[in-house]
Amino acid sequence: MSALNRRKFIGLMSAGLASPYIISSTQAKTLQPNLVSNNNDYPLPDNSLINIDSANEIFPQSVASGDPTDSGVILWTRVNPVKYSEYEPLIFQVCLDNRCESLYLQGEVHPEQLSSLLDYTVKIDLDGQLEPNRTYYYRFIYKNTSSKIGRCRTTSSNHSTLKSLKIAVLTCQDFTNGYYGVYDFIAKDSSIDFVVHLGDFVYESTGDKSFQANKYDDRKIKLPSESGYASNLDDYRHIYRRYRQDEYLTTCLESHTWIMTTDDHETANDCYWDYARDTLGAPDHPYTKDSEFGNDEDLLRSLKLSAQQAWFEYTPTRAALTYDKTHPHHFLRIYRHFTFGDLVTINMLDTRTYRTAPPCGDRRVFERYFPIGCTDQYDAENSMLGYQQKEWLFNNLSSSKTVWNVLGNQTYMGRLAATLLGQELALLTVDSWDGFQYERRQLAEFIRNYNVDNFVVLTGDLHCNISSYLKVDYEKSLNTGLDNNLVGVEFMTPSVTSTTFLDGIEQHLKYKVKKPELLRLFSEGAVRINNPHIKTFNANDHGYATLEFFHDHCEWVVYGVSKETSGHGLTKRPISHVHKYTELPWLFKKSTRNIN
Repeated sequence: MSALNRRKFIGLMSAGLASPYIISSTQAKTLQPNLVSNNNDYPLPDNSLINIDSANEIFPQSVASGDPTDSGVILWTRVNPVKYSEYEPLIFQVCLDNRCESLYLQGEVHPEQLSSLLDYTVKIDLDGQLEPNRTYYYRFIYKNTSSKIGRCRTTSSNHSTLKSLKIAVLTCQDFTNGYYGVYDFIAKDSSIDFVVHLGDFVYESTGDKSFQANKYDDRKIKLPSESGYASNLDDYRHIYRRYRQDEYLTTCLESHTWIMTTDDHETANDCYWDYARDTLGAPDHPYTKDSEFGNDEDLLRSLKLSAQQAWFEYTPTRAALTYDKTHPHHFLRIYRHFTFGDLVTINMLDTRTYRTAPPCGDRRVFERYFPIGCTDQYDAENSMLGYQQKEWLFNNLSSSKTVWNVLGNQTYMGRLAATLLGQELALLTVDSWDGFQYERRQLAEFIRNYNVDNFVVLTGDLHCNISSYLKVDYEKSLNTGLDNNLVGVEFMTPSVTSTTFLDGIEQHLKYKVKKPELLRLFSEGAVRINNPHIKTFNANDHGYATLEFFHDHCEWVVYGVSKETSGHGLTKRPISHVHKYTELPWLFKKSTRNIN
């Protein structure tokens, strides 16, 4: 963004943030009087004249909701720039029924708040406007044309007793690498309360031969810059627009309220923060690798800002964005937490913006996987979270009063290594928490010492599904449920479409190791022998998971869904099921059962 455009952008947002919308009318008796404004600058739509057949023309990315509180959600949409008029307000309605006949509240977005500076995206923050633990329906109206009707939900109030909570858990959905049949199942599952996405919602690369098959002709993406990697704000926006037009993804965003964070591919593969140069570390991006760009600090810093802005624009999130800041660490903060009655707290982490460089292989991808002779993973200076986020997390965990305490985390937190008698011989990757072992142990000791109840880590990134124990010291064996070396469990969900763990390893090692040898090396038995804290391991399937919390147990189920087809006849199948912790019975601290 040029300096001139950024000044305009800041000015617009400074005005807009003070009053993001005006509640202008209501027909609902339950609406509090202080929500009503006497502003009558724009006439309210006549329902009898609203067109419902041209929704896709006006709202090509449809609608979405996210970041629930006990009194609101974020509503999101985007107006087609071709249909934009500088004199036309955008109307939003929240209703009590799925036909939008029982209006709860209605408001408008002024035309000057809808512009190219935000790529015609709009967010409505309804925090403080809705009632706890309720389902609502909503739509946007522009030029008397209605968007599709979305469904949203608020959380239970902090002091209420919640019997159960069920979330869908997803990660890694490379659009170019398969179809989103997963989302058809989630959209239709009314038992799911909220959707949690752990990152890699989009991929910055559109044809990386090392992991993108490029065999789906109708899924190819050509960037405005004509590069194979997002290089500026226009590129990132273009990627989000294309992903958000997928029919199944769009329907799922309409059907559920989402909680989202980022991993690396929203910016660049295996990215981190290069503190020595105070810029983005993007070891595999052309800005770093190609001599024509000279590994330029300003280009890399601008790339991070562009990625942050596009994510903020295209996700229904209440992330804290400060428009007048030009440093990525101050521009956008996405780590935040959500509380669901007395039952669950979810802390959504950002483990890419503040992390230090990996202890090995920051210039060659192969050296980050199966690193030989790497010893810096124990360095106390290495950080996955950064100081401020870590302090925020520790404060949240120590003050939590819910039964379950959950992290929305990106890379595998447990150890994944070749071992001998419990001793670490060779790590799989130092891009995960294995590369930041001092901080991992620091977190585990905090959980133990502060008696943080029922600690669960949700993880994506590795394109396989895993259920495992979390330990303070991975060189100590597991004994009983009373062993204070155990601090929690970790559940990893498989990728939606991105190359499976085994296929990805095969790509990196294709001239060194054959597929049958890989299958033996990474069979569930081999992985569990080397890593006895791991209880289930599957590196072959795509899909998603659900996690349902109760007061005395929780239940994790992983479903396999093919990425090769979409439409009629698509099926799902359970591929991993941890039911009432029959495999991990020690977790719930009120239980006195021992490990079998």
